[in-house]
Amino acid sequence: MFTQVLHFAPYLKSVIWGGERIAPFKGIATDQTCIGESWEISAVPGHVSVVDRGPLKGKKLTELINEYGAELVGEAIYRQFGVNFPLLIKLIDACDDLSVQVHPDDALAQKRHHCPGKTEMWHVIDTAPGAKIYVGLKEKTTPEDYERRVADNSIMDVIAAYDSAPGDTFFLPAGRIHAIGAGNLLAEIQETSDITYRIYDYDRRDKDGNPRQLHTAEARDAIDYTVYPDYRSNPEGSLLADCNYFIVDNIKSKDSEIIELPHTRESFTIVMCLDGEAEISSSTDNNDSDRQTLNIKRGETLLFPATLRSITVTGKANLLSIQA
Repeated sequence: MFTQVLHFAPYLKSVIWGGERIAPFKGIATDQTCIGESWEISAVPGHVSVVDRGPLKGKKLTELINEYGAELVGEAIYRQFGVNFPLLIKLIDACDDLSVQVHPDDALAQKRHHCPGKTEMWHVIDTAPGAKIYVGLKEKTTPEDYERRVADNSIMDVIAAYDSAPGDTFFLPAGRIHAIGAGNLLAEIQETSDITYRIYDYDRRDKDGNPRQLHTAEARDAIDYTVYPDYRSNPEGSLLADCNYFIVDNIKSKDSEIIELPHTRESFTIVMCLDGEAEISSSTDNNDSDRQTLNIKRGETLLFPATLRSITVTGKANLLSIQA
């Protein structure tokens, strides 16, 4: 039976809007600069996560799923996705505004790109003064209005803007227009997809001096033009998101208590530590004869296999618990 808890080497991605907070947040040394993304767990082709600790060090996530199947990812997940890991987990540090963009839903992405679409969520970890999040349309907009505003660079005028703060959560179903503003450090949970339609990019140039590619025509049919009264999530209790693709809980543990994390053998569980440090124990049987205990600290992400019966946390920490 597969019971190994997995820690992966992060893929650090330098981009023109990236900052310098991810490495110190994770407590790692690197010569890279302008790091905008840390891919914590990924099965995206070309950037598949590799185990960097323990007896399975050097193994790719996809190799482990091929070998252990449902024992690792869970019966329900394995039935639905097979050897394709369904989630992509990132940290994002925006030193500058990200482009305004949208992601296609599963149907459109399969039709155009033969891959899943992208529903995602953001959970804000830290902000600089004046940081904003841009999500959703704030007034009635038609596809024709969209084309006009793209042409005259006024698309930002119809996108809802929020002053962001640590602890804010934004759920972004495929089709919802969005942008991360400068000053945000956040966790991003999403479908395993790297399909993005860039709509507006402030007339920025790439490292070679060329205008960055836009996908305004593709985005026209991908946008959900529905206007909603509020795009910031207002969770009750610890549950931040519960959709067809992921379930995310925010667990804030204290030194004096033991908290059992949400876990089912139908799915794996991912734990991200946003602050503090905790001891996590897990076992597969009622007698705890195979209980394993390890520490998790700020900036770390762990993958717990579906075979485990229970996962408990002790210590003062701010965690995200994620299931598919």
